[in-house]
Amino acid sequence: MQKDQIEVTVKEAYHEDAGRGIARLGMDVMKALNLVSGDVIEIQGKQKAAAIVWPGYPEDIGKGIIRIDGNIRGNAHTGIDDTVKIRKVEAGYGQKVVFQPTQPIRLVGGEQYLKRLMNGRPVVEGQTFRINVLGNPLTFVVAKVSPRGIAIINDSTEIELKETPYKPEEGKRKEVSDVHYEDIGGLGRELDMVREMIELPLRHPEIFERLGIEPPKGVLLYGPPGTGKTLIAKAVANEVDANFISISGPEIMGKYYGESEERLREVFEKAQENAPTIVFIDEIDSIAPKREETKGEVERRVVAQLLSLMDGLKTRGQVVVIAATNIPDAIDPALRRGGRFDREIEIGIPDRKGRHEIFQVHTRGVPLAESVDLQHLADVTHGFVGADISLLVKEAAMHALRQVIPKIKIEEEIPAELIEKLRVTAEDFDEARKHVEPSAMREVLVEVPNVSWEDVGGLEDVKAELTEAVEWPLKYPEIFARMQTKPPKGILLFGPPGTGKTLLAKATANESECNFISVKGPELLSKWVGESEKGVREIFRKARQASPSIIFFDEIDALVPKRGSYADSSHVTESVVSQLLTELDGLEELKSVMVLGATNRPDMLDDALLRPGRLDRIVYVPPPDLESRKKIFEVYLKGTEEMMASDVDIDDLVARSDGYVGADIEAVVREAKLAAMREFIAAMKDKTAEERTDAIGNVRVTKKHFDTAFGKVKGSLSPESLEEFERLSWEILYSHEQRSVLEKAAALVKRAGLAAGKGGDEVATLAGDLRKAVYARTKDLAGIRALSEKLEVALEKKRPATIPAPMHGS
Repeated sequence: MQKDQIEVTVKEAYHEDAGRGIARLGMDVMKALNLVSGDVIEIQGKQKAAAIVWPGYPEDIGKGIIRIDGNIRGNAHTGIDDTVKIRKVEAGYGQKVVFQPTQPIRLVGGEQYLKRLMNGRPVVEGQTFRINVLGNPLTFVVAKVSPRGIAIINDSTEIELKETPYKPEEGKRKEVSDVHYEDIGGLGRELDMVREMIELPLRHPEIFERLGIEPPKGVLLYGPPGTGKTLIAKAVANEVDANFISISGPEIMGKYYGESEERLREVFEKAQENAPTIVFIDEIDSIAPKREETKGEVERRVVAQLLSLMDGLKTRGQVVVIAATNIPDAIDPALRRGGRFDREIEIGIPDRKGRHEIFQVHTRGVPLAESVDLQHLADVTHGFVGADISLLVKEAAMHALRQVIPKIKIEEEIPAELIEKLRVTAEDFDEARKHVEPSAMREVLVEVPNVSWEDVGGLEDVKAELTEAVEWPLKYPEIFARMQTKPPKGILLFGPPGTGKTLLAKATANESECNFISVKGPELLSKWVGESEKGVREIFRKARQASPSIIFFDEIDALVPKRGSYADSSHVTESVVSQLLTELDGLEELKSVMVLGATNRPDMLDDALLRPGRLDRIVYVPPPDLESRKKIFEVYLKGTEEMMASDVDIDDLVARSDGYVGADIEAVVREAKLAAMREFIAAMKDKTAEERTDAIGNVRVTKKHFDTAFGKVKGSLSPESLEEFERLSWEILYSHEQRSVLEKAAALVKRAGLAAGKGGDEVATLAGDLRKAVYARTKDLAGIRALSEKLEVALEKKRPATIPAPMHGS
């Protein structure tokens, strides 16, 4: 071998390098060939290709590898793990380069665009390269280079773009597709599994012969729509240099007897004649459904034909069948055994790292502004699959385009400087996110309301509990892993109506940046047997797919009442309760899915739901005390402080709102503002629009308006109903021993109330203190016990005086 040549092994490029025409080499290889960054090398595979050298990554040193993207691999006619020869070449600047598209296109200003894109890159006659224009991949071929050989494009190079599409020479195989491994983001593990199943048998069948085993016959790819199943099949076919036959399920169906089976046989015969071949069956569930469930005779025969064809693939390993579906359970089970589809690979919803890779893939040809942070976008797009991210990038680009459309005259050519200035900013992505939602969650996802912790007045201890239970597991998973503990699976928020349970759920979803599925209790119930349970199953399945997610059951008591409490004929609620319990704590583990329930009737819930492992964190949302009411008033008066007259005193409003919950306080503020508006509109009835606009700055909400509001809005909670809710909460929050202390104290307070009228000041004082302690937010049980004893003694002292002696019969 010549000294100036070295053999290296081809590996795939990293996502950020794809489409840039560079080859990364380890420092040891660069030294051996006396290369520096920016030099041009010739890569000799079955054909010659050129690339610019960049230093490799530290982990590549000493391994003798070259990292090049799919474009360069295609031009050199080589594949991953193949060996190629590389040498340094002195490349001159090109005088003229002619490009031809592979499909008919009209690209306005195409020459300048290509020149800018290819500036500084080496080109060779016959090489192809691909560019992304607003998410649409266009492929070009270098038709002519002068002077011949490897030439670098610079500012003085003349670029010509022909309109006629490029036609490959006779006998040469057409490109299957322009999809390479670098165009697939976030599916590294799945891609490796597909490659070992398909690449090895097609490239090196002799290995399997040596081992005396049959190579795999088929791979079933399954997962939600848009995750990249078809893309993987195309990329593998392209990289392996195999023929690719694609069957879309329904297209092989014929109207005549036996026609469908004949079409299927023809496909497999053609595949065997042109081996190595990959047969790709998209949406296989449409042509191979379960035979016992399908009514049509044709489908049964097609399934049987497909089974016998897959068993009879004679050219072992040279024909591989890849099938894709998003409902694997609908396929005939006979297909899913060894010897037919040997390997089933789930192509799931990408995680944060995967989403970052997918964003890198789809923003390759997009001119991004400095403000765009792909890592942040990956963090906030939970549940997005590859197709959603592609759409998001396209939407952002279109939004950026809308800004310049007014400057464009349709009949004239677009000025080059306008195209140059076009940038996609972070604001464009924010706008695009309003229109694109994760497809896996489309039916159940709710827009997360823009409610933050600041919008929830008071309830600091409840907020802290929710932060611990929901935010911590998502933001600090490593601490939970280190402590070998699992976060709670579910939280039940309960308390009187209007205290802010639903508001807290909204704020929790917003603060934790999760997908949020809201289920209104009764909407799941159906009159058809099994439909309600199916609804519950579907919600949990989608939540698992798009985790991290929060499922919020509002009015959960309607969905999970105590079993045996209803004498309905269908037992539908009992089935739903059982289904929900098994989803929460069944064999399938809930990962990164949090269940939030809200109710004001906890006594109606099934006891099995409230045990640890299901809704294991039970949070009482109490009516607001003095401090909390002040914070709620501040929340609802925020931004309107200058409209408040000097006689409005928040402390006075707080004192008057005893027994009011958050919803009541909101209503009071609204009514006071409406009263001020009424006055203003009555005074300005005969004035002009200008005069009204001038006067609007002088509108003030006065104490009188608040007096009107308090007259209209009554507090939701009387002291009696408040105490009743408190006693309901004891049943859930306290142990049997603690409950007996509280119940005894409450009974003594009641007894003292009956006795207080008989002139005992000490009893009244003690009873008042005990009532405050029993119904306080945080309870001092030792203090309650001591006060109870004192009150009991005081009541005993009064007893002889208050109970008249029995009269003796005369």
